Amino acid sequence: MRAAYIERLGPPDAIRYGELAPPAAGPTDVLVDVAVTTVNHVDTFVRSGAWRTPVTFPFVVGRDLVGTVSAAGPGAPGFRVGERVWCNSMGHAGRQGAAAEKVVVPADRLYRLPPGVPEADAVAVAHPAATAHLALNQHGRVRAGETVVVVGAGGNVGSALVVLAVDLGARVVAVASAGDAGYCRSLGAAAVVDYRDPEWARRVLEHSPGGVDAYIDAAGRNDVAAAVPMLAKRGRIVVLAGLRTRPVLPVGELYLKDCSIHGFAISQATTAELADAARTINRLLAAGRLRPRKVAWLPLSEAAEAHRRAEAGELHGSRVVLAVAGAVSQTPPAVGGAVPQTPPAIGGAVLPAPLAGGGAVT
Repeated sequence: MRAAYIERLGPPDAIRYGELAPPAAGPTDVLVDVAVTTVNHVDTFVRSGAWRTPVTFPFVVGRDLVGTVSAAGPGAPGFRVGERVWCNSMGHAGRQGAAAEKVVVPADRLYRLPPGVPEADAVAVAHPAATAHLALNQHGRVRAGETVVVVGAGGNVGSALVVLAVDLGARVVAVASAGDAGYCRSLGAAAVVDYRDPEWARRVLEHSPGGVDAYIDAAGRNDVAAAVPMLAKRGRIVVLAGLRTRPVLPVGELYLKDCSIHGFAISQATTAELADAARTINRLLAAGRLRPRKVAWLPLSEAAEAHRRAEAGELHGSRVVLAVAGAVSQTPPAVGGAVPQTPPAIGGAVLPAPLAGGGAVT
């Protein structure tokens, strides 16, 4: 099978595209014929070694996939051959990644795709929306009627946060660029504040007279010195990005209001938490309420280029969708290919990736 993989930790050009031996499914696994995959920032961290996780070389990169069931083990009941499915938790903790023609997925990490939902939509929102669900529910404990501030609301995770918070019945104050104001309102934000405004924190409070119940920064700025004074009694700050930030924390104001700060990475989520997120994602996908803002198509052979663009910050709100040749049910724009190479079969020693710096880890 063809795959995008690495044989060492390193920069984007460490990714090779070529033939690997097809994976063998275990009794509780499902073999999936992959149609599309994508690139998340965490994929670049795993590839480079910035995220500490076991990696077995050759290592297939990628976290998310959409495809069809090719075969299911006896311990994976209910999955039928030909059924459309998706996953957003491969390529971590010893699991091989999603950027291949065939991928073995543990049954408890695989979800059915609702009828009529385009594969590109599903793969583009799977990771950001699951991150948003965990931030709002497991960590932010957001309830109907509360006020939620979303910083970076025009981005992939930020826009998913707006949609899911509104779905919970919360009132959302979005912090984004002025150019994204209309987009944020279309997602359901009650108010939008320009993050470039020097008085942005005061503007947020003007729209939150009772204080902010949950403050979630998807942009990774982590200005907790500005955030803590906004919080209502027992307000929560959720930290999910900004690996290198070193903010100043107003400790006294935080504990005198019984407030708290919660950090998380989706990579640490349990299978039960991910399945709970998947149910919400499927419902919103089926209803047409959860869609990517913009998609950029590339062939799987260009996975290295997709990683390069992600690291260089060139995507500007787009989600790269990598098309696996011959497997996509909707036709992407024509793209060039690459000559496959022939590396060894999947296997080898498990190597812990060293911790490096930079960026958001989800």
